[in-house]
Order: sequence, then C-alpha cells, then structure tokens
Amino acid sequence: MRRTEHFPAIALAAALLSSADVPALAQPPPAVSDLEYTRVDQEPLRLDLWLPTAQGAPLLVWVHGGAWEFGSKRDVPVLGLVERGYALASIDFRPASAARFPGQLHDIQAAIRFLRARASDYGYDAARIGVLGASSGGHLAALAGVAQGRPELEGEPGEHAAESSAVQAVVSFFGASNLTSILEQSTPFGVSVRVPALERLLGGLPDALPELARLASPVFHVTAAAPPLLLLHGDEDPQMPIAQSYELEAAYRAAGADARLVVLPGARHGGEVFFDAERLRLVAEFLDRHLRAPSDSEST
Repeated sequence: MRRTEHFPAIALAAALLSSADVPALAQPPPAVSDLEYTRVDQEPLRLDLWLPTAQGAPLLVWVHGGAWEFGSKRDVPVLGLVERGYALASIDFRPASAARFPGQLHDIQAAIRFLRARASDYGYDAARIGVLGASSGGHLAALAGVAQGRPELEGEPGEHAAESSAVQAVVSFFGASNLTSILEQSTPFGVSVRVPALERLLGGLPDALPELARLASPVFHVTAAAPPLLLLHGDEDPQMPIAQSYELEAAYRAAGADARLVVLPGARHGGEVFFDAERLRLVAEFLDRHLRAPSDSEST
C-alpha cells in the first residue's frame, strides 16, 4: 500500500548543488576525525565518527551530496541523531571525475566493512547499520541498500573481506533513483545541472550507456529483501525531480518491501526544512523502528 505524506554554467550548478543539499548548521566536533578506512591507488579515503554516550548504539553512515563530484564529509546536517543515541560516521569517497560509477558505491561499501570490523574499538553495534544521504548522496545511499547480492555492484572487499556491506535501513533525502528517466523528468534547469553530472558519473549520457545507467539505478535492484526505506522530497525541487522518489517508492511497493515517501509541499532542493527538529524526529522514529529493539528505546 502506498505510504505518501505531505509536509511543507557547471560552476554555478556545482555551487547550487553543494549549498542546497546541506544547510549551514553548528556542528560538534567528531569523536574521531579523518579516520582512514581504505586506500585506492595509494590515496587514503577517510571518515569522521561521532559517538553517543551509551555503548552498543546502532550506527548511521552519512553520504554527502554534490552531483557525485562536490561536497565533503564535513557537510553533516543529521548530527542531531547522535543526541538520539546513534553513532554516526560521515565518509568521503572518490568524486566522479576520479572514479566513474560504481567507484563511489565501492568506496561506501568499503567504509561499511571497515566500520563493522572496528565496531569493538568504538562501542557501536555493527549488526544495526543505517545509511543516509542527500541528493546524489541519497542516490548512493539507496544503492548501498539494494546492492546486496549483485556481484556487479560489490567492490573489492580488501582487508575486511569477512565483513558484510549490508545495511538494515536507508534514508534518502531528495535523491535520484532512475538514471534512465531522470533527464526526461527534469526541468530545463535540472537538465543543465544533471547532464554534466551524469557525463562525469557514467562517462556519457544514459541513452548512450543504457546498461550502465540501469546498473546505477536503485529502482532496478529492489527485491523483497531490500532494507526499509524512508524518502523525503520537496514537490518544487527544480534540480532533482520528485518523480525519482515516486519511482523508488513504487519499486519497493511492487517488490513487497517497506518504503515510505514524505513529500514536503513547497520545498525545493534541500535546505533547513529537511533537517529541522520535526524532520529529524521523523527520521529518528523511522530508524528507531528498524534499528532498535523495544528495550533500546526505553533507554534513549
């Protein structure tokens, strides 16, 4: 059953994507900064980690937006979830100009494996991991959720081959879900933003690379075993068509998997409305349902 709810030039595009995805919020310093989680071609990839007071907390992995090219692990608008008793890791990954798809997804999977392997060092629960992201980060978060069992999407396991990259919940803020339909759904401004971004990510436009575009589209990988999904999208988003979230919700529904889409009337591409107290409460309640046992909620 459908669960939809209602709440309210390249350099230019890059600035818009980077600034629109994440509001400027005061952020507490991480408990661990610049922790190297893997190396690719001798280049380190790093993450920051925030830890709650209580031990044994579920872990959240944040994937920043920025057209698969821009942004940083420093852009973390969901730190309020640490106050709700979650550990939170924000990761950097290779930009599309340095690694075409599926390079970014492989980096995220490597980070999840690393975080599972290091759980005993930091005291969070590696059996309960949620992945969250905004815009292009929302697309990658959704892919990380539905990629399990797809050898084409699994990266090299590296030194943590024994660890799983599976996650138990996904939250996508105004993310892409179907790269084969995104351009036809876009406004003229959206096309001007998406064309260069897709060319960097895929090495060409989706029409010229249909198999790769399908591989990079979460809607084509959803099964009944997909982890629960929460989508948040503004109905006046000029950059990321809201139809992308409707498509992913529909794919989940068709597969019999658990998805909920929250539509924010009048909201555009990001901004504080997506990360205010009301929306973070909604996200926390979703995560609590899927990452906590009933006894956990009594202590948070």
